[in-house]
Amino acid sequence: MQNWMKLAEESRFMISRTDTNFVRYLYDKINWDNRLIGIKGARGIGKTTMLLQRIKRLQDLPHSLYVTGDHFYFAEHRLFDLAQDFAKNGGKLLMVDEIHKYPDWSRELKMIYDLRPDLQVVFTGSSILDINRGEQADLSRRAIMYEMQGLSFREYLCMFKGFQLPVVPLENVLHGDFDSEIQIDHPIAMFKDYLENGYYPFCCDTDFRIRLGQVVERVVLNDIPYYANLNVSTAMKLRHLLNIISRSVPFKPNYQSLSQMLEITRPQVKDYMYYMEKAGLIGQLRDSTGGIRALGKVEKIYIDNPSLAFHLSEGQPDMGNIRETFFYNQLRQNHPIHTSSVSDFEINDMTFEVGGKSKGKKQIASVPNGYVVRDDTEFTCGNMIPLFQFGFGY
Repeated sequence: MQNWMKLAEESRFMISRTDTNFVRYLYDKINWDNRLIGIKGARGIGKTTMLLQRIKRLQDLPHSLYVTGDHFYFAEHRLFDLAQDFAKNGGKLLMVDEIHKYPDWSRELKMIYDLRPDLQVVFTGSSILDINRGEQADLSRRAIMYEMQGLSFREYLCMFKGFQLPVVPLENVLHGDFDSEIQIDHPIAMFKDYLENGYYPFCCDTDFRIRLGQVVERVVLNDIPYYANLNVSTAMKLRHLLNIISRSVPFKPNYQSLSQMLEITRPQVKDYMYYMEKAGLIGQLRDSTGGIRALGKVEKIYIDNPSLAFHLSEGQPDMGNIRETFFYNQLRQNHPIHTSSVSDFEINDMTFEVGGKSKGKKQIASVPNGYVVRDDTEFTCGNMIPLFQFGFGY
């Protein structure tokens, strides 16, 4: 048996166990006809499942192959050689999961693209992956890249509660059209469940908390250090910094204080923040001074998503922060979101104040296009809009 045929057996086994009833929002946005497709995203959000679903839906198993970048097969074989052998034997689609775990991955993907025009390659990588820098730049001109984030509230309801719900654009929510488009009984209870657990597709696993903890550890101790060429002691400083942020969110960064606390320089603190943001651990809310061509000043730092915030706070988060984290996390997918000088958030020319069910209009009274976003309420009333409705944007 040829060496790669063992990989084919493993590939078919994994595909056979893959459910295709629900696919993530990104699936239909990808142009699957491109010859080289890259999908980036944080750990645990469903990239692997989407690759397997794609193969299963094509119903062309003999000509499709799924492998992982860290498979022991690659201890003695090159990815390029695998692609050559697979294509020579009729292979048409090669899926490479976690490509960042394969040494020299960008050079070999470029060779496959240039020398095997008969083979389509789809690969996934950590969200910290950057194909636009250094030796990987040549690949950026060949690969069509997509970025994926965790479950929206809409996807959570579809995947785990059995609803068939359309995407509701932000303008529809703001115009009060949501209540006529979406009919859900008792959404608040399900929304609370989502906030605590629902951002990750494995949220219903009995060992969800353990698995989420392992995701965080791998990102902090493996993914970021590998990407940024950091040593073990520096990785421990990343963990310490994440703990500081999780206890203080929304965190207003004082780089001088953090540099003294961690015994590193101010530029290093900013670098670590950047790495954690790229890796899907935190979100940095900036002002709009940089415009669309540059990044403005970081005003607040959030844990990336509400489920992760619950985990890092050991189940006792500040609910005001959870509300803001959810709003920021869900809206950033499709909109430029910045800090506001008079309220919590600004999107284009609109201002949003996020709070509980008793939150009033005082803070935005003099602001044109101002909205109050309320938790624990079900229906829109003028410019006072339920928080959960902003979870239907993707």
